[in-house]
Amino acid sequence: MAATKKKRVIKEVTQLVTITIGAIIAAFGLDMFLVPNAILDGGVIGLSIIAAELTNISMSIFLIVFNLPFLYIGYRRMGLKFTLRTLYGVIILSGATAYLHHFEPVTDDLFLATIIGAVILGTGVGLVIRAGGALDGTEIIAILVSKKRTVSVGQIVMVMNLFIFVLAALLVFSWETAMYSIITYFIAFKMIDVVVEGMEELKSVTIISDVPEEIAEALLKQLGRGMTYIQGQGVFSNEPKKIIYTIVSRIELSTVRSVVDDIDPNALVAIENVADVSGSNFDKSGGH
Repeated sequence: MAATKKKRVIKEVTQLVTITIGAIIAAFGLDMFLVPNAILDGGVIGLSIIAAELTNISMSIFLIVFNLPFLYIGYRRMGLKFTLRTLYGVIILSGATAYLHHFEPVTDDLFLATIIGAVILGTGVGLVIRAGGALDGTEIIAILVSKKRTVSVGQIVMVMNLFIFVLAALLVFSWETAMYSIITYFIAFKMIDVVVEGMEELKSVTIISDVPEEIAEALLKQLGRGMTYIQGQGVFSNEPKKIIYTIVSRIELSTVRSVVDDIDPNALVAIENVADVSGSNFDKSGGH
């Protein structure tokens, strides 16, 4: 019992440290690259930048104020732990931006600021999300709306951010910087995916064949990957079938296709993307 409690405490501390590091990295991308060059991110951060330009009040204050309504909604719908982690991340982000605001930006080149700033910002936000928090309350709204409408979270966030970029162009910035901001958003979005899901793309493979044992044996020799038989039954034939299920890397996918095609060209091979894998001693370089 004590060991379990200790493990839980270590996990919580690790998550808080990760959120802290992520928020500081995001703040560095904002205040050392994006904000000094009038380049926005989306969501609450973008709204905070616009509000700071219009009022001459520090962006760090708006980061907290604008997130409060979303945090309340998050508490009601997504639980206390997520809300506290998000609040902590927002406070760290706010404090770090207030501190870094006193330093000179790294570059005044719009292209470099857009690319490098977006990469750094996306890395920081990705770390926070990976630790179970968030830095932008608008994503909470997007998740809730997507449950009631036939649109994805990504589509909702994109529409909201495009509105923010147009608003920025009309009120405080130029259309040129608004377009740079759109580029920033897409790069940061991809960097978040890389940090949260990892560089290695994993694929789940389901194989339906009349000779599953031969295929499984050949794949085991070629890849060294563990596999699972799923017991199925043909609808038309009513005969039992062994379905092969395994997870491979993107590089190993061509080997899977080649092996299956050599043994049973008529086999059905279904491939899906896998965001993450844990448990069963899974190792991306070996069997699972």
